[in-house]
Formats: sequence, structure tokens, C-alpha cells
Amino acid sequence: MNKNDIIIIHGTNYKEMAIQVLERADLASQIGERTKSVALKPNLVTASHPSNGGTTHSELLAGTIEYLQDHGFQNLSIMEGSWVGDNTQSAFSAAGYREVSRRYNVPLIDLQKDSYTEYDAKGMKIALCDKVAAVDYMINMPVLKGHCQTTITCALKNCKGMIPNKEKRRFHTLGLHKPIAHLGVIAPSHFILVDNICGDLDFEEGGNPVTMNRVLGFIDPVLCDSYVCDCMGYSADDIPYIRMAEKLGVGSTDTAHANFIYLNEDRGGKGEIKMTRRVQSLAKFTVQKDACSACYGSLIYALDRLNDSGKLQKGLPPVCIGQGYKGQSGEIGVGQCTCGFAKSLKGCPPKAVDMVAFLEENWK
Repeated sequence: MNKNDIIIIHGTNYKEMAIQVLERADLASQIGERTKSVALKPNLVTASHPSNGGTTHSELLAGTIEYLQDHGFQNLSIMEGSWVGDNTQSAFSAAGYREVSRRYNVPLIDLQKDSYTEYDAKGMKIALCDKVAAVDYMINMPVLKGHCQTTITCALKNCKGMIPNKEKRRFHTLGLHKPIAHLGVIAPSHFILVDNICGDLDFEEGGNPVTMNRVLGFIDPVLCDSYVCDCMGYSADDIPYIRMAEKLGVGSTDTAHANFIYLNEDRGGKGEIKMTRRVQSLAKFTVQKDACSACYGSLIYALDRLNDSGKLQKGLPPVCIGQGYKGQSGEIGVGQCTCGFAKSLKGCPPKAVDMVAFLEENWK
């Protein structure tokens, strides 16, 4: 797997999806010696079930561990430190990780209880947990979701769970963006398996999940977060820490030249999409017929961006989306299935950032 590769798989068998992404990435070869220590770093900001859109699904951990053990890796661990004010042990239980730990005999490591050492992260001193620094290979397993302070959160910000609580507090006093970018210089993130199953619209704790039913694979954390911006209707320029990390040499924002590797097609339907009241309010501006999860989820993110800018209003023609519109005509639609409409945005699925621009131009 190359640094500009982006692996994408759709579905609802999350454990098997994780295994397929790792097989395609040939992760075992990337890691090398089977005696190496390998850690899984999920996103457990708080004690919440993954279906709420804030934490990494336990099925992804199970699939990753099965893949590693099947390839001869035995020195495995799951490590995380919840945000300040929450308890990592409670988060392990709420997310179903204790069962995963027991089933596969893989220890859970609470980084809130770990010692730490200070490092020079290209001009900024940052403390990193000692157990994190000792790992030979780190699999970063963030949730693709919104964040109330940094707008989006994924690979780079998930590394914040690798630092002690005192450092997390200091990050907030510094405004988050600069320290997150510098953390990327020293935080191990060798492979990134992204939980894009049902991340929240704009809050790191969850509460308004947007069903996408996707799992993504990356090597480059900056490319990962740049692609997240595309998925949620933002530009990398909207998220200061992404450009800062690129300038520090952590990775590249060039999604335009990324190599997309699609392992299957999205065949999900609206029946699989869980909607909270807030998501339902956005969905009122759509008319869907057999829409795939990723396409419909991207539209919800795009509508949320338009809502943020005050551009959603009653009386606008509904946006059509879904496989049920193949061969039909209409006023305005998104996705390849609506190519017969008077105004249509191509793509399968189109990115949320392109949906925002398309709707701003044509939805008047």
C-alpha cells in the first residue's frame, strides 16, 4: 500500500470489512516481524455505545485482531485514554471492548494511568505516554465525525488519546490546532483504519449519527483528514491543524491525486439509516428512492453545511437521490442515478463538498 492510497469498503458486516481492508493493504507485510508489538488505538472520547456516533465500533477491533492473530502476531494490545473528566474503564465497557479483550486474550491499556515522557515535536515540547512510545506498530482507529471545536476529527486528533491528561488540558489552552499538528510529528500512526459507519454530524461525543456504513484505510494521516473534509463538506483550509501538519511534514493534503481503491459497491438502502430528530430535519429537504448509505449520508452532511450558512429554507425543491431514479427525469438530484434530471451532480457517490457547491449554485 502506498501513501496516496485510500481503501474504501461498504457494508454492514463490520468485522469482515475490517479484515478485507487489512488484507488489501497487506498489513502483515507492512508490520514485518511477527514478534513486533502491535497496538490498536480506537476513539473512546467518552463512555458511549458506538451507535451514537462518537466511538469506534468493537467489531472493527475484533476484525483487526483476528487478522493479526491469523497472520502470526501475538503481542497485541488495545490502548486508549478517554478525554479529561471521563473514565477510560467505563468507556471500555460501554463500547463492548471488554468482551473483545476476553475473546481474543488481548489486554486493555488505560493510558490515563500511564507514565509519560516529553519529546521535541519540531519546535514544540509534547508529552507522550510511555506505552505508546514503546509500541513497534500503531494502528490508529478513529471515527470520522464532526467536532465542536476543531470542526472535524479523525486520524490526527485521535492521537490526542496518546497523551496524558495534563497535556490534553494544555492543548485546549493553546487552541488545539497547533498542538494537534505538532503531535502528528511524534505520535505513532502507522496504519489508519477509519470507522466511517455512523459518525456524528458535528459533536465528538455523538448524539446525531449519520449512517455511512463504510470503513476506510490509509497510511497518511494528513491525507486521511483531508479526505474527511471532502466527505463532510469542508475544505482542508477550513481546518487549520491539517495544513499545519502538512507543513511540518506529517503528510499530504493532495486528495485530488489520491489512488482510490474500492473493494465493493455501496448497496445500502435508507432502511438501514438511523435518524435522530436533527438528521430528520435535514432529510426533509430530500426525496430518496433506494439511496445507498454513503451517498445519502454525504447529502446529509452537505445539507448540514448549508444549514450552518443559513441557506436552507422552506420552498426549495427537494433534492432527489437514490437508485430508484435511474432512467427518470426531474428537477434537481445528486448522484449518478439522477443523471437524467435537469440539474444533476454526477458521482457514485459525489463528495459532500461537491454537493455543497452544486446546491449553492443550482438550488435557488
